[in-house]
Amino acid sequence: MAEILGAEVDEEGYLLNETDWTREIANAMSEEDGIELSPEHWEVINFLQDYYKEYEFAPAVRVLTKAIAKKLGNDKGNSRYLYSLFPYGPAKQGCRFAGLPKPTGCV
Repeated sequence: MAEILGAEVDEEGYLLNETDWTREIANAMSEEDGIELSPEHWEVINFLQDYYKEYEFAPAVRVLTKAIAKKLGNDKGNSRYLYSLFPYGPAKQGCRFAGLPKPTGCV
């Protein structure tokens, strides 16, 4: 089993236990992907964690885009902006950094 900072992850890098998540783990995951997390990244990561707490599932990209637009505005709730932050997929990569399961419907 693979690990990141002592936390077990699956073959795609998602945490096996959500309670293992820390900001340090998110930063380590992002470094592996060549991304330095900015306040804009954290805004989306925190949004994803709040969404998961409320709805108990990780949103796919279309749902995520609409939900962010509703809460944070159209300038942030669009694919171009979200993919500029998470080039491997705002839902997939964002959820991985947020310590959440792989979003429903993502391959």
